[in-house]
Parts: sequence; structure tokens; C-alpha cells
Amino acid sequence: MACPFNHTAVELNPAVLPLEWLLGTWECDEPGEGCFPTIKPFRYTETLHFSHVGQPVINFMFNAFHAESKKPLHRECGFIRMQPATNRVAFIIAQNSGLVEIEEGELTAQQLTLQSRSLARISFAKKPHVQQICRVFQLRPDGKLEQTVSMATDSQPLTQHLQITYRRSS
Repeated sequence: MACPFNHTAVELNPAVLPLEWLLGTWECDEPGEGCFPTIKPFRYTETLHFSHVGQPVINFMFNAFHAESKKPLHRECGFIRMQPATNRVAFIIAQNSGLVEIEEGELTAQQLTLQSRSLARISFAKKPHVQQICRVFQLRPDGKLEQTVSMATDSQPLTQHLQITYRRSS
């Protein structure tokens, strides 16, 4: 019986062509920095994987680990969509913490600026609850990808939480 999966290269859907620069696997060279007023500062490593299967979406998976202990930290997976004929972008994200979010924003050249539009969480999520997330991806002139994440919770205003730089590994 023939394998039901087509393993030949699939063309990127034109709807997400402006995001082609994200495709591939990105790994941090140096650990990123994490901080927030209610937690002890920490360092982390992270791998990002952006892929597609020809649909008008980009699939992604983010995996972070504590830089010293190597223990798994956050995991995020989901999809990126673009509003046709615009620079409007949406990330649909599920996190291993039980948080699900929709972030929307704009693509300007090779920078994505996103802000949470909708957040939902499991009923027994740890407090304080996240209330807002802002995220920026920037492809730098040296070819490295930088990500900055800010968040607000029930008890803290919008504050930078994560900052990390990646190099493309594939």
C-alpha cells in the first residue's frame, strides 16, 4: 500500500508569502532574559519552528528550557494567518500553561508587532492571570531574529517579560 502522505515540497500559499522570512528553525545563540516584578529573573534557551503545508497559514511551535537546569519551561504552538491584501497578521496560540490567545497586529517590512485580542484559560490556571500580551518579532540586518514579549497580569501593568535573539539553524 502506498504511503498516504505526499512528501514532495509544497509551494508556500501566496496568502502568507510576506511571512516567508520566518520559515525554518531558529535557535538562540545566547540564553534569553526573563523577568517580571512577581518572579525571580531567569535565563532561558528556546527553539522556534515555523513551517507550512501549502495552506494559507504558517504553523509554529516554540519550545523553551531553563538555561541552567535545562528543565522545560513554556511551550507554544499554533498558526499564523494574514488578512488578504493587507499587512494585518493574527497568531492563534495554545500554551502548555493552559492559556489560549489570539494576538493580532501588523507586518511592517520584516517586523511583526502583535497584541493580544482575546485570552482564555483553563478554569484552574495559576494566578495571577495574564490579562494582556504584546509581542514583537524583528528580523535584524545581521539575519538574526529578535523576540520581545511584554505582559500584564491581574496584579501588574504591561511590563517587558522576555527578550531573546535567535539564529536560523535550518
